[in-house]
Amino acid sequence: MQRYFWGFYIILILGILMSGCTTIYKSAVDERSVGEQYDDQKITMAIRKKFSDDEKIKYFDISTYCYNGHVYLVGEYDTADQKNQAVKLAGKVEGVKSVTDYFLPKKEDDTCGTTANLKLSTKVKTKLIGDKDISSTKIEVKALQCNIILLGLVGSADEIKKAISHAKTVEGIRSVKSFLRTQK
Repeated sequence: MQRYFWGFYIILILGILMSGCTTIYKSAVDERSVGEQYDDQKITMAIRKKFSDDEKIKYFDISTYCYNGHVYLVGEYDTADQKNQAVKLAGKVEGVKSVTDYFLPKKEDDTCGTTANLKLSTKVKTKLIGDKDISSTKIEVKALQCNIILLGLVGSADEIKKAISHAKTVEGIRSVKSFLRTQK
């Protein structure tokens, strides 16, 4: 019994350390100050809390991203009322400067499901990692109904162009939408 406890304890500690290293690395290469990153994370968590408390919104259907107080909502909706409610709630959170949404209506018989979306986002991320001129850790890649959405703050307009170009070369992608911005 004690052996299982120690095994579980070691796995838990390793998991915490590994996730911490990823967070520390992402934080270190981020163009934003630690304070700005904290503020953005605080905004994101406040929005997620509002979504979880709201009966209209399906929490897992919407991803929330925040960069310097600018919020991006990406997801699917059943009704326009759900979409409008999400934008409204996000806009009410303290510190939010703007809300940009990219929503698609849910499709019951869409041929592009979770597995296809995961494959496409992985292929795009792999292409970004392979390009030494792009700081791929700064770019979030979201696949939604086989559409790729790129989000984040990068170092230059050239990085934005290259990221979009790489995404467009992946077979099976219906469209590419970029919300990439340069840090000002």
